[in-house]
Amino acid sequence: MHSRQHWIFDLDGTLTVAQHDFDAIRRDLGLAPDQPILEQLDAMSQERARPLRERLIDIEEALARHAHAADGAAELLEHLRRDGKRLGILTRNDRRLAHIALQATGLAEFFEPATVLGRADAAPKPSPEGIQHILGVWSAAPSDAVMLGDYLFDLQAGRSAGTATVWVDLHDREHDWSAWFDRRVTGLSELL
Repeated sequence: MHSRQHWIFDLDGTLTVAQHDFDAIRRDLGLAPDQPILEQLDAMSQERARPLRERLIDIEEALARHAHAADGAAELLEHLRRDGKRLGILTRNDRRLAHIALQATGLAEFFEPATVLGRADAAPKPSPEGIQHILGVWSAAPSDAVMLGDYLFDLQAGRSAGTATVWVDLHDREHDWSAWFDRRVTGLSELL
């Protein structure tokens, strides 16, 4: 995996300390519990979804402004950059808010704006579309790329796109996602 030149990261909960309480966000928006937020909003009429999307952006922006880098994130990104790796981000968050979070965490310098994609830039993960878009920007093959993330959707997107996948399991979860990852780490420093 170390020989792969293209590294795509999830943002929230992978490069940043997880702070999204998705159950609370669903309650705030009046959504069904235990169902993905974006998919629920997509299933609604535009008229009904519009104010909920605006409220979601407000919630996410407050979180982005107070984002903190995960332990080992800056060191790993610096190591990869020194090794000549190309770095990208694919998030289910809004791209503008991803840039705010990167600034807040001090990690913005590691990423070119064209390779930071949010939910409006491509179909949200678990779709591989965002990974395929980033690889297209780089003119890179999936076999030379890695997708890293803390949730099943990240791993499914990477596997569907044909990249290697790394589950960044910072919370030592009891999920059987073994079919979806090539490597599981319990901290970003482990990748060094």
